[in-house]
Amino acid sequence: MAISSASTLPISPSTLHFPPPSDPPYKLLETHPSLHLLSKCKSLLSLKQVHAQFIKTGLHNTPFGQSKLVEFCSLSPFGDLSYAVSVLDSIQEPNQFVWNTLIRGHVLSPNPSLAIYFYVRMSLSGVNPNSHTFPVLFKSCAKVRATHEGKQLHAQVLKLGLDSDVFTNTSLINMYAQNGELDSARMVFDKSPVRNVVSFTALITGYASRGRVEEARRLFDDMPMRDVVSWNAMISGCTQSGRFDEALEFFREMVKENVKPNESSFVTALSACAQSGNLESGNWVRSCIEDSGLGLSLPLVNALVDMYAKCGDLDTARGLFDGLNERNVVSWNVMIGGYTNMSNYKEALALFRTMLRSDLEPNDVTLLAALPACAHLGALNLGKWIHAYIDKKFHTYTNYSLWTSLIDMYAKCGNIEAAKQVFDGMKVRSMASWNAMISGLAVHGHSSMAFELFSNMVDEGFEPDDITFVAVLSACNHAGLLDLGRQYFSSMVQDYNISPKLQHYGIMIDLLGGAGLFDEAETLIKNMEMKPDGAIWGSLLGACRVHKRVEVGEFVAERLFDLEPENPGPYVLLSNIYAEASRWDDVARIRTKLHDKGMKKVPGCTSIEVDNVVHEFLVGDKVHPLSKDIYKMLNEIDRLLDISGFVPDTSKVLYDMDEELKEGSLSYHSEKLAIAFGLISTKPGTTIRIVKNLRVCANCHSATKLISKIFDREIIARDRNRFHHFKNGSCSCNDHW
Repeated sequence: MAISSASTLPISPSTLHFPPPSDPPYKLLETHPSLHLLSKCKSLLSLKQVHAQFIKTGLHNTPFGQSKLVEFCSLSPFGDLSYAVSVLDSIQEPNQFVWNTLIRGHVLSPNPSLAIYFYVRMSLSGVNPNSHTFPVLFKSCAKVRATHEGKQLHAQVLKLGLDSDVFTNTSLINMYAQNGELDSARMVFDKSPVRNVVSFTALITGYASRGRVEEARRLFDDMPMRDVVSWNAMISGCTQSGRFDEALEFFREMVKENVKPNESSFVTALSACAQSGNLESGNWVRSCIEDSGLGLSLPLVNALVDMYAKCGDLDTARGLFDGLNERNVVSWNVMIGGYTNMSNYKEALALFRTMLRSDLEPNDVTLLAALPACAHLGALNLGKWIHAYIDKKFHTYTNYSLWTSLIDMYAKCGNIEAAKQVFDGMKVRSMASWNAMISGLAVHGHSSMAFELFSNMVDEGFEPDDITFVAVLSACNHAGLLDLGRQYFSSMVQDYNISPKLQHYGIMIDLLGGAGLFDEAETLIKNMEMKPDGAIWGSLLGACRVHKRVEVGEFVAERLFDLEPENPGPYVLLSNIYAEASRWDDVARIRTKLHDKGMKKVPGCTSIEVDNVVHEFLVGDKVHPLSKDIYKMLNEIDRLLDISGFVPDTSKVLYDMDEELKEGSLSYHSEKLAIAFGLISTKPGTTIRIVKNLRVCANCHSATKLISKIFDREIIARDRNRFHHFKNGSCSCNDHW
């Protein structure tokens, strides 16, 4: 083959004879201009242009050119795996390097399981794998938890005599360890002709991450040499298995032995502090970082933000976040997630909106942090936007937690129909998605639908768990179905061998208390395997108020005073019980105790989303910019209610004041302010959705039923207990809440 120039290859397809392909001298190929252009590609369009140049010069018919093209498409951040596959399909006899490169590219992709598919194609084409093939394949099996396929590949390794290769063995140990097959991992480890730090570390991580810390420690102590990576394996493994104190103890031991921690050591130690809420240790780890001279890299600042946020020090977390010159998606995620985890939902959504205005796109973790904030605030419009974004960006997402979060968000924002649409559209449902849908139906008062869905879930082979029964029992409670509640409670124990937890007992006691069966409720409390908590006594105290059981209420309140001395709720409830019995001296005595202890009643707060902005109102609130218009609408509401014959029930205003003042205080409850704002801020006929932090009072409940009829509006209200759908003068709860 004649060479006329050192700078170009005068090769045309007609001068090349395949099969088999062969390469001109390597020095001529490595300086080929098209290869230089390939390294400069920044888009698929430029890649196609360079590929055209390959074809024009005949370079695409050389194994070297083919390998370089597949390598760029598979591994470069500017490459394209689907294009790499099309290049592969155009090659008559792809060699080992081409197959291995394509397999490696898929292991690094969002869908690593395809690596195994291309290995099968490689074998069927007659090309034998080598020691470079299996390590990446085992990495794929570890990523997607494909233990069965990993064992088949292990058999191939033995068949081909590659079991003495140290890299293949190490990756095999790592695959078994990550997939929880620790006995198999140990067997490979024990038979390995050569053990290196990596193989020790893989097995140590496997043991420690599954709580077998003692075995990990013995292996760790047997290591001929321990480096920072092996220490990190112990710290990381303990953290993954939830043994945070031991993880931090290993980190302290590492520091004492003068092993210099690296960035990974600090990040993992901070993660242990974050997950255990250990702020003191977190501050100490931060001081170690400052003493190490490493400097605060972005991963370290992100870990610190996460630690401070999860430990409740949101101000320090936000200070570190604001001090970042550059932020990646993890930075935003840990700060947004920190706000959500600490129930600072308004701040979480405000920061999420700020992120959307930045040049970074949210990922699935961001959305999983933002959706619960939308749910708690009733921010339906923003939740809908997130749903559209998920459909656009994550339609092939295989982790169904996003769709489960959407179900929960729609249900808690009052749109149970949309929640059902998401649920019905799921091709594969997890236990969590079933539970979210049943719970959503229950809280909206659709008890029959909740029971039907429970039956469908069982028919499809899912075994209900304790969370499922919380949802089903709640459906019974919201509908006042005591006998059915007893049946489900019995079935949970007898048919599914689930030990009742405090939540299950709490719902049953609430059902019994609501029915006035205080003796049976007391018997159930005595037979519980654990001590009743504040929620159980609180539900019973609420029942005492409904049924005007003053003496029982006094007994229950005393239990609550002992359990939760700093909680003002029981004092307020007991004061209300006394007030309804007109025992004003006792009301004064309880309120004096509240005052002396410095405790204040939690104020009623109602939120409403209008034009993507969440507005919050407190009782008698006058700080809103449209306050004058709101109170003008309130006056109009009261005038129309009066015309309709509505008489405020002043007996529910539980403190001694004259009747005129009592009527006035009822008009200024936070939910009525939010409804008035909704009426002046939205078009006629638009559904008004509000969220209240407390149980809606009977007076506001009666008034809202009439308001829905007077203004021809559906009003969907979520209070602390459930949803109320007010429409045409009636409520979905049938006055049972």
